[in-house]
Amino acid sequence: MAAVMSRQVLAEAFGPSQGTALRVKQAVLVVAGIAVLALAAKIKLMVPPSPVPVNMGTFAVLTIAAAYGPRLGLTTILGYMLVGALGFDVFAGSSAEKFGIEYMMGGTGGYLAGYVLATLALGALARRGWDRSVPWMAGAMLIGNALIYVPGLLWLGQLYGWDKPILAWGLTPFVIGDALKLALAALVLPGVWKLVGKARA
Repeated sequence: MAAVMSRQVLAEAFGPSQGTALRVKQAVLVVAGIAVLALAAKIKLMVPPSPVPVNMGTFAVLTIAAAYGPRLGLTTILGYMLVGALGFDVFAGSSAEKFGIEYMMGGTGGYLAGYVLATLALGALARRGWDRSVPWMAGAMLIGNALIYVPGLLWLGQLYGWDKPILAWGLTPFVIGDALKLALAALVLPGVWKLVGKARA
C-alpha cells in the first residue's frame, strides 16, 4: 500500500526534485495554476439543449489537482481562492458589481468549497496512479465532480430554501457539459503520462 501511495504525480515527473530549485519550480507551478484556473473560469461554452453555459473551471480544478498532487494542488486552489477573495475577477460569474468575499458567499460558495474537497481527493487518487489510465481517471473525475456538487447543492438549498428547484438550478443544466469535460480529462492526463514514458525510454 505504501508503495502505491508513493507514486509520482505528473508535476514531479519533470524538473528539479530537491533543494531551492524544487521550491522555485513549485512556486512557478502554483502561479501558473492560479492563472489557468482564472482563465478557465472565464471560458464559457454552450452545450445544447441546456440554456446554461458551461465553463471550464471544474475541468481545470480537477486536472490541476491530479497533475499536482494533494499538497501542491491544495496550495494552488487556496491561492486561487485568496486572489478571488481579494476582489480580483477570477471566478466564473464575478464582476465589478459583485466580487471578492461577497461573491464567494453567494450561490457559488458551496461549489468553491467543493473545489477544495475535490482537489484533495484527485491529488490522493493520482498518488495511487489513477491518473495513468483512462478508466481510472474517468472514475477519479466522477468522484471529484460529486465532491463539488454535493456541497454546492447543499449550500444552494441552505441559502435559498429547499422549496426552490435546487437540482434544476445547480445540477441538471451542467450534466452534459461535465460529462464532456470528464471524457476530456480522462484522455488528457493518461496521454501525457504515455508521452513522459516515451521520453524516458
